[in-house]
Amino acid sequence: MSAESRGENPITALGRQVWGSIFRHGLPVSDKVAARTALTNFFLHVHPVRVKRSAIRVSYTLCLGGLSFFLFILLTISGLFLMFYYVPSTNQAYQNIQDLQFVATFGLLMRNLHRWAADAMVITVWLHMARVFYQGAYKPPREFNWAIGTLLLLTTLLLSFSGYLLPWDQLAIWAITVGTNMAKYAPIVGPFTHYVLLGGRTVSQGALIRFYVLHVIALPLVGFVLMVIHFWRVRKDGFTGGL
Repeated sequence: MSAESRGENPITALGRQVWGSIFRHGLPVSDKVAARTALTNFFLHVHPVRVKRSAIRVSYTLCLGGLSFFLFILLTISGLFLMFYYVPSTNQAYQNIQDLQFVATFGLLMRNLHRWAADAMVITVWLHMARVFYQGAYKPPREFNWAIGTLLLLTTLLLSFSGYLLPWDQLAIWAITVGTNMAKYAPIVGPFTHYVLLGGRTVSQGALIRFYVLHVIALPLVGFVLMVIHFWRVRKDGFTGGL
């Protein structure tokens, strides 16, 4: 039966239809309706049925995982603003950084915010991993999520390392030179890895564009996917565990 035949306002009918498509079963007035609501709602389904009160205390988790995620969001936003001004070119990169510091409005604020948030994220992720280890929260059934967390730690370190070259000053060039030379001595794939990272034999334009793409596209995308899996497993495993 159409809205006109029922004498219902079309806007009201549309709103009721949209609301019904999101919340399909109405208010959970009975256990059956509550179960159906939880099973068909993503945000309710990803949460565990029961959680220990002690597991969600701030004094227990120190909110280190939440702080790491907040810093990731802060880095994404500040990085987007920096991308409007920065050009990944050996002829312009260093001057762009100088202009950000001394010419562009709020440029110094954005750069320092991005830089300090990156250092803080490395610290909070390390502390989060240490907290999980010392409290035994990596034990079954959470060993899979511990592996995901380890990959997130590696991604965080690679994000910090890949951003090191972008200012294109002497400190950055020599730091990347040392880092990629260390990769060259890896068994079997070392020379190939060194060549792929630099796009040649020396730290030049090829290396800068590769590290730029890694820093702004590849590694953030990997980190985001791993975070989604990590958060999902945290909720399905009952948040956190311990000794």
